[in-house]
Amino acid sequence: MTCPDTLPAKKPTEAELEILRVLWAKGEATVRDVHDVLNAERPMGYTTVLKTMQIMTEKGLVARTEAGKAHIYHAAMAESDMQGQLLRDLSEKLFSGSTALLAMHALSMQPTSDEELQLIKALIERKRGQQ
Repeated sequence: MTCPDTLPAKKPTEAELEILRVLWAKGEATVRDVHDVLNAERPMGYTTVLKTMQIMTEKGLVARTEAGKAHIYHAAMAESDMQGQLLRDLSEKLFSGSTALLAMHALSMQPTSDEELQLIKALIERKRGQQ
């Protein structure tokens, strides 16, 4: 895994994020495994998935090991680390680094369930206790 503060040189595209979601859910997978999951959601060619995963390897988004003739892929960065890095980058670009503005904007975009509001309140209380 890479350091949480170090995003790979090139950020993932939307298609690459789809593949990463599969790898995060499975832990590790072959191209065939990833293709089967993605193809169940929408038609996608095997060679498209293969080429995308090869590019992702070059970009440092995934790593692969050989198991006989198969290549086994896994995400090079934990999902939470990637989410944090992408959110920090977005916060810097759009909200001058203000996490409060980012959170307020996100909360105002769509309805929030009571359960989600309780989780947010609990997080705020934990943050208060850390000061």
